[in-house]
Order: sequence, then structure tokens, then C-alpha cells
Amino acid sequence: MEHLRLPTEEEVRAAIREGEDAVITLVASLVKVIEVLATRQQALEDQIRKNSGNSGKPPSSDGFNRPAPKSLRKRSRKKSGGQTGHVGYTLKAVEKPEHVEVHRVEQCIHCHNSLKKAQVNRYEKRQVFDVPRVRVEVTEHQAEVKDCPQCGTENRGEFPEGVTQPVQYGTEIKAQMVYFSHYQMLPLERTAEVFQTLYGQTVSEGTIVEAGQEVSRQVSGVNDAIRQHLTENEAVVHFDETGVRVERQLQWLHSASTERLTWYAVHPKRGHLAMDALGILPNLQGRAMHDDWMSYFKYPVQHGLCNAHHLRRLKFLEERYPQKWVGPMADLLVAIKEAVEKAQVAFRTCLSRKKLIDFEKEYDRLLKQGLRINGPPKRPEGQPIKRGRIKQSPAKNLLDEFKLHKEYVLAFMYDFKVPFDNNQAERDIRMMKVKQKISGCFRSLRGAEVFCQIRGYISTARKNGQLVLDVLRLAFAGTPYLPEFVATSA
Repeated sequence: MEHLRLPTEEEVRAAIREGEDAVITLVASLVKVIEVLATRQQALEDQIRKNSGNSGKPPSSDGFNRPAPKSLRKRSRKKSGGQTGHVGYTLKAVEKPEHVEVHRVEQCIHCHNSLKKAQVNRYEKRQVFDVPRVRVEVTEHQAEVKDCPQCGTENRGEFPEGVTQPVQYGTEIKAQMVYFSHYQMLPLERTAEVFQTLYGQTVSEGTIVEAGQEVSRQVSGVNDAIRQHLTENEAVVHFDETGVRVERQLQWLHSASTERLTWYAVHPKRGHLAMDALGILPNLQGRAMHDDWMSYFKYPVQHGLCNAHHLRRLKFLEERYPQKWVGPMADLLVAIKEAVEKAQVAFRTCLSRKKLIDFEKEYDRLLKQGLRINGPPKRPEGQPIKRGRIKQSPAKNLLDEFKLHKEYVLAFMYDFKVPFDNNQAERDIRMMKVKQKISGCFRSLRGAEVFCQIRGYISTARKNGQLVLDVLRLAFAGTPYLPEFVATSA
């Protein structure tokens, strides 16, 4: 940081004695100090004013000064609550209950006459849905041992597949261990408490960890197939990354996903070194959807940029650096989004040529207007020359991005397969933040890798309408779930 020095009282008095030129020189030096302080103050105020609503900062960073929720979406005219045609889930009586309890009428409430032999006119029915108390059942497998009477050879019966230890847990209870610890995100101690409370069975934390590792081994092939399919067969793939603590060191969780597939991996780096190692982006056949993190642009693929990020940055500019082009640019992006959605509802595959031209002209007009106001920055006089670019204003940075990556900013307008934002990736990566809030960090790299394998498998299964416990049972049975369209393309 540049050191700022103010003149001493003796220096001020000396300048006054020397005359007008010396005083002007002294004042000029003070003006430079004021300019530097003003720049620092502006930067600090910008940093303080940024939040999850007007920048890319996560909601967890807002702290106690979290702003009131204010969606960038326009208010709809629909009433609150379930909409017309919504299928409700009200509890309904069943035709054949498992148990029936008859509550008999023994005597008349008026004259106390016995009604034990009186005819029943009708029954009033009420049904109670509940879960019976459950306890762990133990099945003992006994393999016969016989000696052959002819040759004396000892023969043993074969145990069922998977029954390998004198004492072991079965598939169902291990599937539930993984369900609670990796899907419901319960810490190991509380997962063990669940089994003690619900089933009266004491389970060690090590057993829960081993169950997760077993699932991870079983689904590794599934995750490899998902990675290959994302690389070679998907038209648009969403990418994102977030920091995660592993053995008290900062590492990065990388995600690649679509509406039906999710893939995760942990790597020490965030940028292109990690992306090269993970192998999807260097060989990607489709379009990469992401925020404007510069490492993504190192790959010669088609890109799509998240306009939700752009809207938040425009909102920040409107709050801190109000200029005439900012609000209209945000309105234009939303207007294009609405036009695309309207066309999709009408089963059209593209916007009309006239609309495309009109939107492009308005985009270019606002861009030029903004660039006229925000010219190239000039290096302050008298300051030492530093390496790198001269620092630009937030408005100029965003305008440069809009100009350089216009095709990627408006990709959703040209190609309806490209979404308006990268919310898919942000939703998929949210589970890592939940895990961090609960556990703080991973104690080992292996634990982080197991989490990625299991969460990617579970997320993909849920996106394809599968129940989590069902696919965990399949994994323990050695036949993990793999979407049919992935298996076909492999």
C-alpha cells in the first residue's frame, strides 16, 4: 500500500516564508493525498456495500447486515398458494388398512340398556397413519458341514453372496447410514444417535464412514460414465466452483452439471490447472455455461455467461455509480429473456430476425453510451509506474465484458438451448456449502472424494426421478443406478 505523508508544521511555515510558489507546491501535494484517500474510501465503501443481491458474493457472507430480500424478477399476478390444476397431497383414507379396531357400543347412553346383541346400523370410520416401532432384526445364516461317507471329504454349504463375516450389517441398514450422513447431511455423531433412538442399535462412527466408502467404490464407474457423457454428448454444460476446507487447507470443489446429470471433484487449484486435470473442459464438445471467471476462456469452446450475475452487477452500479445506461441495460436483458420465454411457450425455436436486430441495436447503443461516459483510465501523474493494467472503475470493467463477450452474454437469445443464467450450477454446488456449515471441513482428502462421488450419484438419481434410498440399495447390491441415456451413449 502506498505510504501517505502529510507535511509537518515546520514544513508548512517554511513554505509560507518561501512565498507563493512554495505554498502552491505544498497544496498540490496535499491534493494528491486527498485524491488517494478518496480512491481508497470509494473502494472500501464499494466493498462494504456489496452483498449477495448486487454482486457475486454468497448469501453466507452477508452477516447480520443482510439486506431485505429483493428479487430481480418482476412480480407475477398469481395469487399465493396452490394454483389451478395443482395436485395436492392431502392425507386420504385407504380402502384396505393393515389393521382394523372395532370400538363396540356396550350400553345405551340414555337408559343404560345393554346393546351387546343389538344389530349394528353402520360404522363411522377414522384412519390413523403412523409408523410402527422398528427394531433391528438379526438373521443367522447356518451353512451345513458334512463328511462324505464314501471318500471322507468335508463339505460345507455356501453362504449367500455378501455374507462374508461372522457378524456384519446388512444392505438396508448400511443404505440408511449413507442416506442420513451423505444425503440428509447429519454429522456422524448424530447419525449414530438416529440408529440408537429409532432402532435401539448402537452404531460406531467408523461403521458409518466405511458404509460411505463402500458406496463410493461402487458408484465410481457411474461417475466416470457421467463425466464422459457431459464431455461428449451434452449441448450445454453448467460449470462452477467453490472453496472447501480439506485438512485445514483451502481446496476447490468443481462441478459440471445439466438438468439430469451432476458431477463433482475436489482439486487444490481453482483455475485452468484444475480444469485440465479434471478433463471435461479440455475435451468439451458442447457449450460451457459459467460466470466470467477468466480461466474458462482459456478453452476454445463455445461459452455462455450467467446473466443473473450481470443483473446483480448492474444493480450494484445503479446503487453506487448511477449512470443513464445502467438501468436500461438491465431492463433490456430481462426483456430479451421474456421474449425468449414467450417464443418457447409458442413452440418456436428462435426469435424473429427483426427482434434479433432490434435487441442487438439497443444493446450496442447502450454499450456505446456507457463507453462514452467511462473512457479508458489514465495513470495518475506523479505516481510510480506499476506493473499490469491501470485499475478501472466497476462500470468500465462490466462494459468491457459486455463488449468483448457480447456473443456469450446474448447466447441465450441466439440459441434457445442456452439458459439465461447459470443457476443450475449454483443449485448443484449449494450442497457443499451446506456440508461446510454443518461439519466445517473435511478431515481428509479421501473423505472429500467420497462425498463428491456419493453426492454426484445421488443428485443425478434425484434429477431422474429416483428415490435416494432405492439407488443406495442398488449400489450396495453391486448394480448402481445409471440413467439409461448415459448407458446408451457410453
